[in-house]
This record gives sequence, structure tokens and C-alpha cells, in this order.
Amino acid sequence: MATASSPHSVSHEVDTPEAGRIALKFFFNLMEKWGCTAEQQRVLLGSVSNTTLYKYKNLPRVRLPHDTLERISYLMGTHKALSIIFSNSPERAYEWVSKPNSAAPFNGQSALQYMLAGRVVDLADVRRYLDGVRG
Repeated sequence: MATASSPHSVSHEVDTPEAGRIALKFFFNLMEKWGCTAEQQRVLLGSVSNTTLYKYKNLPRVRLPHDTLERISYLMGTHKALSIIFSNSPERAYEWVSKPNSAAPFNGQSALQYMLAGRVVDLADVRRYLDGVRG
């Protein structure tokens, strides 16, 4: 009989240098697909310094700060939701984030512009919006 992992053991699984490397690899692959600049990447990671961004680009085995992991997690959820919504057109899934959107909370901005306000809640809002769209 399988037992649920305790929250403590789950945090250890994502708080490893290898998990950090995998999260960064996902992040930079997604940033390439979205066409994000280095400055946009810095903001999405939590306004990290240029030095930190370029260190991360080397995909080190590093324990990422909780805030950075949380941000990447929201971006993963956004990517997953878009992949489901646009399952017949992967290109549209990657383009969607840059297109103006009249729906709340975007009010004419693109989802990327909205997320570039820099707060974790902005990333969470986009993911929540897409989860609602896909049902």
C-alpha cells in the first residue's frame, strides 16, 4: 500500500542541486521558445542580477531559492496549460504569451507583459487564468 509523502520529504526532493539544474534547464528552454530577452528572464526569475542569470545559464547543480523555484513552477504550469489548450498547434501555445489579451486580468496587455510586473502573484494569476480556460 502506497503512502503519501510528507511535505517535509517533498521539499527535500525539490530542494536538491539536481532539481535546481533541471528547473533551470526547463526555464531557459521555455524562455527561448517565448523569445524572452535576458532582462525579461531576470525579472521572471525574481529580478536576479546579471551575474546570477549568466551563472544559471550554465545549468549548474545548485539549490535554488524557494522564490525562484516557485516562479519556475508557475511558468511550468503555464506552459502545461498552454500545451493542453493548444494541443493541435504548439506554435500558438508559445506565441500566446506575447499576444495582446483583452481578458481580465490582462486588459489589453500580453500575458508576458503582465508577468513582467515582476511579482510572484502575477505569474500565479496567469497560471490560474489558463487553468480556468482549460477547465
